[in-house]
Amino acid sequence: MGFKLGREQGLRVSNGEVQSKMRFDKDHVSVPGTPIIRKDLGEGIMGEANMDGSIFISNLVEPGSKEEEEVLIHEMRHATDMKIGKLVYEDDYIKYNGETYERRDRYGKDMINYEGKWIQAGDSELPWELEANNGNK
Repeated sequence: MGFKLGREQGLRVSNGEVQSKMRFDKDHVSVPGTPIIRKDLGEGIMGEANMDGSIFISNLVEPGSKEEEEVLIHEMRHATDMKIGKLVYEDDYIKYNGETYERRDRYGKDMINYEGKWIQAGDSELPWELEANNGNK
């Protein structure tokens, strides 16, 4: 019996956005090599990319929805930036494109000192969020 190599082309990425190998359906979303974990997240948080390569998606996001797809694409951009060293999340700082930004809990919120102003983590004013959001427009 012979063995044939398949026609697998591997992961295709364009402009930092994964073009193949993602699967979205009513009950399941998957990205090879990236654990996707559904869990309760903080108020207003739909997804989180983690330094270990995993992605959390809020239990409030409907499986198979357009919103789930958008959250996953956004978080995959962060995960990709982390893998290539462009973005680093730590408890007391975030490093993006070689610049380090202080991070701390202020008034019960995760805040980042960006250009002398304390901004809540995840705010679209932050440059790494602006970049990740560009894939969803």
